[in-house]
Amino acid sequence: MLEARHGGWWDANKIGLSPPPIETPHGWLVIYHGVRQTAGGALYRLGLALFDLQAPERCLKRGNEWFFGPEEAYERRGDVDNVVFPCGVTIAPDGDTLHLYYGAADTSIALATGSVRALLEWLDKKVAD
Repeated sequence: MLEARHGGWWDANKIGLSPPPIETPHGWLVIYHGVRQTAGGALYRLGLALFDLQAPERCLKRGNEWFFGPEEAYERRGDVDNVVFPCGVTIAPDGDTLHLYYGAADTSIALATGSVRALLEWLDKKVAD
């Protein structure tokens, strides 16, 4: 349904599993991880894609850029350096607050909080041509 891109993309070498898609009025929002090989080794970051509600095999939008990457020491150094890997999400009762549970450097599990609405707005601005 979604393939790694060719060339110098941030997700050019591999893409991988994510939490289950999030149903929104605009489509199924998918948070996935992408890998790029660099001179310093593999770099794992998170991206967004939106799939059709009625035909979920059809990708409507995919971000040009990653939206979340390793920055903190516990994300940059560990068993596998420079890794953030989405593991699960919960949506708060307000229907917008998102809690993203993610692996960090294959040694920690962390929590990031965001907004479904803000992720959709970000994706609208970062869509691949």
